[in-house]
Amino acid sequence: MNQIVTYLTFNGNCKEAMEFYQGCLGGELNVQTVGQTPGSYDFPEGIKNFVVHASLKKDNMVLMGTDLRDEELLRGNSVSILLNCDSERHIKEYYKNLKAEGEATHPLEVTHWGDLFGGLIDKYGNQWLFHCRK
Repeated sequence: MNQIVTYLTFNGNCKEAMEFYQGCLGGELNVQTVGQTPGSYDFPEGIKNFVVHASLKKDNMVLMGTDLRDEELLRGNSVSILLNCDSERHIKEYYKNLKAEGEATHPLEVTHWGDLFGGLIDKYGNQWLFHCRK
């Protein structure tokens, strides 16, 4: 199976964001912080709670994240997370959950091609697209 995985970078709130996404989508979340890595004693105390790697997995969905970056993090509009579901019930639930404290950019509705589609920006500034074949 080929798969595209979305990998998000955060400004120190990766664990909080990934726990939010787990609450919205379900699945198994694994998080490793700087302080949990071998050699963590070499790092300043201020970043020991930063996430080195987080992975949220459910069925065919995989969302990954980190707090570590080499340059200043700028949120742009060039990355979206596409959630493609085979269940109208699930896509409506996920849309509602991820919209909490966020902004709906396109209501979840039946398109001219007959599928459910919608979009939003979550409370962390990430863009989500939703698609469900009817």
